[in-house]
Amino acid sequence: MQTSIVKWGNSQGIRLPKHLLSRAHISDRDVVDVTVEEDAIIIKKCCKRKKYRTLEELFEGFDGDCTTTEIDWGKPVGKEVW
Repeated sequence: MQTSIVKWGNSQGIRLPKHLLSRAHISDRDVVDVTVEEDAIIIKKCCKRKKYRTLEELFEGFDGDCTTTEIDWGKPVGKEVW
């Protein structure tokens, strides 16, 4: 397969067809490692996607107690008005 390098902002990019990425088991937002060997650019999938915690996981163990202490940051500076 042949494709071309195109300007992409201040960089240059290449579009890779979905079927080619599927064969390499690479999908959208996967992290890849890019290296150069002689006159070849090698793209390899390097690790799994970062798993984001769900809202339930974020609040796991939270008992609803929101008691906090007030912090005095000093007098207002600039146009701060309270």
